[in-house]
Amino acid sequence: MKKYFLILINLVIFSHSSIGQQVYNKENPLAHTYSIVARDSVTGEMGVAVQSHWFSVGSIVAWGKAGVGVVATQSFVNPSFGPRGLSLLENGLSPQMAVESLLKLDEGSAVRQLAILNVKGDVFAYTGSNCIDYAGHITGKNFSVQANLMEKPTVWQAMAKAFENSKGSLAERMLIAMEAAESEGGDIRGKQSAAILVVKAKSIGNMWEDKVVDLRIDDHENPLSEMRRLLNIHTAYDYMNRGDVAVEMNDFKLAKELYQKAQELNPDNLEMKFWYAVTLANNGNIKETNTLLEEIFKKNKNWQMLLPRLVKSKLLSVSEQQLKLFMELK
Repeated sequence: MKKYFLILINLVIFSHSSIGQQVYNKENPLAHTYSIVARDSVTGEMGVAVQSHWFSVGSIVAWGKAGVGVVATQSFVNPSFGPRGLSLLENGLSPQMAVESLLKLDEGSAVRQLAILNVKGDVFAYTGSNCIDYAGHITGKNFSVQANLMEKPTVWQAMAKAFENSKGSLAERMLIAMEAAESEGGDIRGKQSAAILVVKAKSIGNMWEDKVVDLRIDDHENPLSEMRRLLNIHTAYDYMNRGDVAVEMNDFKLAKELYQKAQELNPDNLEMKFWYAVTLANNGNIKETNTLLEEIFKKNKNWQMLLPRLVKSKLLSVSEQQLKLFMELK
């Protein structure tokens, strides 16, 4: 069995990169940062969240695949650890075996920081001896937090505590962990970019549907505040999508509840209000539709121009007389 795994490891490693990519060199991105890999024990979703004083940190640090696992590769980053780590998991290796396999041929292992979590919630993390202080990691049930080049040696402890004591969606809990890191001092250089990636517990075969959350802030003076704003909008649109599904199932009571939750999270979004109004109109609730449309049209008349087009596309089912009344609203 041991011989089988050694053969498998070598096949996966060499099929994804050349020997040159294993060697530490000056061209490796310097994503000194803090991150978390985690799994939701209820939904089985897995995620990575990261923040750094480095441009577009999410494009090189955070990796994930539905039904397989997630990877955070940082410090002097070897980006190939992302896809190759996932391949190792997919081929049956544990997170510990995957991490050890990736580092085995890596001459820059002393400056790497790496965490891998699989679909079962098994996790393993590594912090190289030459990662810039303060650097370290903590692994727990269904998660690992890791950080390097931090202002204080307490950053990753704060992240672990925040995650363990948090509630909500996986994305929300990971963001809370990152906010705790920032409150503890965070990256000694400051802040610039952040990312959150969440994938499903099981792949449904469509890559575009396997991601639950995929948000990136590539360059911002306060990336976590911006991430908080975007995550709220993402959640609001998720409520909208679920509301649309409820309408398709003729559950208009549930649809209304979901649409209202969406608007509570994003009260200034005219589009959300508009499509909610369209749904109300399609279900004969004209009085409430009029109230919403009047509010929308006062702020932007273009939405009023859109109504006849929706009738033509059969997305709005009202009589010609009712459409005329809508078009006369001011």
